[in-house]
Amino acid sequence: MTLRTLQQKKDLCPGCPVARVADILGDSCSLLIVRDLMNTPKRFSELEVSLKGISTRTLANKLKQLEHEGMIMRNEYEKPQRVEYALSKKGAALDHVIDAMRSYGKKYL
Repeated sequence: MTLRTLQQKKDLCPGCPVARVADILGDSCSLLIVRDLMNTPKRFSELEVSLKGISTRTLANKLKQLEHEGMIMRNEYEKPQRVEYALSKKGAALDHVIDAMRSYGKKYL
């Protein structure tokens, strides 16, 4: 079954925590953003370089979505003027998930 609409995704196992996490992080872009922010905050341009092939618009939208979900924080600095993205406590709690996916990928893929 292919879920095409946001409503179809929300209707699928609405009380299941696994379904909720999959809804937030179920695309590779979101997981890779979390992976890249795991050790240190990054600027938008650094994320673009790391995530070759993702469009600027898609990256911006994913960052907004992850910020809205409380997974990342957008920090603005005045001197020098810049914006950095960092994991929130909620996002950093995914470290074991990312490590488990990395281990699984190395072992089985």
